[in-house]
Amino acid sequence: MKSTLFGLIMNLQFFTSIPIRKEVQITQNNLERAIQTFPLLGWLQGSIYAGLLYSLLHWTSLSQLAIAFALWLCMIVLTGGIHLDGWIDCSDAFFSYRDKEKRLEIMKDPRTGAFGVISVIVLLGARFLFIYEIIMKIEVLSYILIIFIPFFSKILMGMVVTLVPPAKKEGLGYLFQQSCKRTTLWIYPFYIAIGLILLWIWQRESINMVMCMLSATIFSFLFLRKKVMNWFGGITGDVVGASIEGVEGFLWMIVWLFHYYGMG
Repeated sequence: MKSTLFGLIMNLQFFTSIPIRKEVQITQNNLERAIQTFPLLGWLQGSIYAGLLYSLLHWTSLSQLAIAFALWLCMIVLTGGIHLDGWIDCSDAFFSYRDKEKRLEIMKDPRTGAFGVISVIVLLGARFLFIYEIIMKIEVLSYILIIFIPFFSKILMGMVVTLVPPAKKEGLGYLFQQSCKRTTLWIYPFYIAIGLILLWIWQRESINMVMCMLSATIFSFLFLRKKVMNWFGGITGDVVGASIEGVEGFLWMIVWLFHYYGMG
């Protein structure tokens, strides 16, 4: 139990801007527990997003546009932009249309190219659109679906780190990967089962939508596992970050579409 708590604290320190001053040793056991608690981190992030949205909608007089901006900004601030950095670097590398080795060199370059800038503008602009139009059609189910977006993206994060080979033997991605085994992910189906049971008890009508989001996450992993090997020769920390941003954008789009075609 103690090592699980250390793993969650490590996740908060690595992947959020929440100030946690507890010193946790970077051991293989703690890193493996960190991977196993990725979905818990996602649930925490999703709860913060849903809680902020509910509070602003019900307890302030802010416009829907202002609330959408606040939630959009919260998502960037809470993660410290760490995954967006990976998205930018991977975009620069991918759109260079070079070979794998050159793409890895481009990702290491601290300078940002035009493709990285354009790509992150499109990503963030699309996400803002999805958030704003979801708020315009907000329902009780909306909050539940929002909670599950980072939950599923963190499940994908664990699957990518555990099941896709590294492109190079250095960096944060490789550090986590060295500490995991294929059996590390045994707990992920348990998390999913707990989530579905809770939905069956309190919001049964949302189960089909959540299952659709789960299917989209699994599809995204299968797609990325194949393409990442072709594009980069394996994963790096930047590739993992880009994968998270990409699948979260995809899931936001799915929730947005639900509000038009699945929740009326």
